[in-house]
Amino acid sequence: MSLPHFYLESQVIADEGAAAFPLRLAADDAKHARVLRLAPGEHVAVVDAARDYFECEIVAFDDNLPVVRIAQRFEDEPDRPMVVLAQGLAKGDKMDTVIRHATELGVSAFAPFACERSIVKLDDRKAAARVQRWRSIAKSAAMQSGQRAMPEVTDVGALEDLCALFAHSTAVLVCWEEAPGTARIDEAIERALVQLRAGAANARVGVVVGPEGGLTEREVDALLACNPRASLVSLGSSILRTETAGIVAPALVLHELNRLARREPR
Repeated sequence: MSLPHFYLESQVIADEGAAAFPLRLAADDAKHARVLRLAPGEHVAVVDAARDYFECEIVAFDDNLPVVRIAQRFEDEPDRPMVVLAQGLAKGDKMDTVIRHATELGVSAFAPFACERSIVKLDDRKAAARVQRWRSIAKSAAMQSGQRAMPEVTDVGALEDLCALFAHSTAVLVCWEEAPGTARIDEAIERALVQLRAGAANARVGVVVGPEGGLTEREVDALLACNPRASLVSLGSSILRTETAGIVAPALVLHELNRLARREPR
């Protein structure tokens, strides 16, 4: 059974001098610990502010915060591919669904962006509230699925922000159903790695999925121009809903990157 996971925002466990010390959990995490009915003797997994990873044993509670001792420190995680999903703003709870399930898959970051065909239009106040909600969903999904790191969710951006974000990525894969000819995901990734003379283990790949109405030709042209290793890719013969594509596309990319990374010498 996997351990309950917690992420510390400011506490660095290596700086703790005492054998037993309280975990300075955020208020929502402290509430989550109470909901789990954690008790002395139980173990939890903790990723601290320095991104170090520990297994800790609860020895007591202090003002509802668990007091723990270090049971073991896990080895640093080897390099692994990173996938950043740029998802066009979608209506309803579709963005919630994408962020929750893509986090479980191992997506490293999300870049929500406003598209020309986005039905949803957010002012600054609503955008900030949505981003806060998406960050909470990503954190909860990362805790539930035992991720070593909590994915970043950027502020809602425009096309120009997305182009700047992906300018130096290993590859940019644009999912566009209107393209007359597209590459397979594995072909596009391998072509980018060869062009860059890089390995898959430390690749950073951007994946772009449009909203319900899809991307416009202007948006696609800008995305293809922002990076010399940008490609149009296909997700198969079926036309997928935006929330389906936002989960399937990064899953396929992560599968391919991990497959290639396993073949590389350590």
